[in-house]
Amino acid sequence: MRRYGCMERTEEGLEKKIFADIEAGLEKLAAKGQFRSLTALPACGGKFFRDGKVFLNFSSNDYLDLAGDPRVKGAALAAVEQWGCGSAGSRLMCGHLALHEALEKILAELLDTESALVFGSGFLTNLGAISALAGPGDMVLFDRLDHASLIDGIRLSGARWQRFRHNDTQELRRLLEAHGKGEGRLFIVVDSVFSMDGDIAPLAEIHSLADAFGAFLMVDEAHAIGVFGPCGGGICRDLGIRADLITGTFSKSLGGYGGFAACSARVREWLINRARPFIFSTALPPASAAAAHKAVEILFAQPDQGKTLLDNSRFFHGLLAQKEMKLLPFASQIVPILVGENERAVALAAELENAGLYVKAIRPPTVPPGTARLRLSVTLAHDRGDLAQTAERIVSEARRLGVL
Repeated sequence: MRRYGCMERTEEGLEKKIFADIEAGLEKLAAKGQFRSLTALPACGGKFFRDGKVFLNFSSNDYLDLAGDPRVKGAALAAVEQWGCGSAGSRLMCGHLALHEALEKILAELLDTESALVFGSGFLTNLGAISALAGPGDMVLFDRLDHASLIDGIRLSGARWQRFRHNDTQELRRLLEAHGKGEGRLFIVVDSVFSMDGDIAPLAEIHSLADAFGAFLMVDEAHAIGVFGPCGGGICRDLGIRADLITGTFSKSLGGYGGFAACSARVREWLINRARPFIFSTALPPASAAAAHKAVEILFAQPDQGKTLLDNSRFFHGLLAQKEMKLLPFASQIVPILVGENERAVALAAELENAGLYVKAIRPPTVPPGTARLRLSVTLAHDRGDLAQTAERIVSEARRLGVL
């Protein structure tokens, strides 16, 4: 057997073209400054120790610092003791537990919807919901900066689709006018908080357009749950509007894993019967369901956590803006620093890591070409002293590297 990078062949056999294509593709990614690799960390959360040094983690989505909260961990451990490690089957077979029902009930209460349905992850939720609701002959209009899971769900549905410019409700209106007279159904799919820019969709206007044109409105509140709205119930609830379907995840503010759709009871029944990622996936493990339930209980018990996080994030954004770092206008706990070139973003991230700040460089295709950035997530693990120190280090390294 001979080994050529990732290619393997016997003396007599022919090389399979796929392996050559993989090699060429990896080399192309490296040449463009887009090659990615995994880094094993010693812990999760907003702070961790490595090599005897404290690191501040600004790549974490654990916005409310609940992943390591003793109450959440205790609920997960108790669930393992009572129910075991796995659900042992899909929800429609034997995996549907009282834990799942209780979680769905409290989620519907948090989002002020009639019902909710728990999936294995946020990505699976979006894949399953869109592909179950939209289909051939329908038209889906979506923001060009929507999350990949939404875009993949749209493609999987077989529906026709068209993107509109980011947060451009005038273009959305034109597209609705152009497609509103067709025979198929209309769908509008948007994030509420966009994961890479940290800005917020104009949901009040989008909701009005959906009503005016009879479009089904789906909103992904993944980065808003826990931060915006009453008790962290999201931006739709904060604005007092009702989307036809809201999706979210337990992996961000709730500090765990899993996803959900919040909707009417009849839409929930349709998803149970038609959403393939729900039907054919093993149910969410007991520990994850119990942890998510406890995290939502904490949102109700401590309703000001999101406000505190946003106040701290605004403070941090202001410190960076004072030093003329290239930022987007403040909107959320996600604070991107725009760099532009892939190599410079990677270099700045590496120097910050040497200084005790764990910040990942975000490059195309995750963001548009020429907009490589450092995406910083402020969490409740960071106090204002941490944020002031971080801003100083970022400015110092950016100046040294010629980024500022």
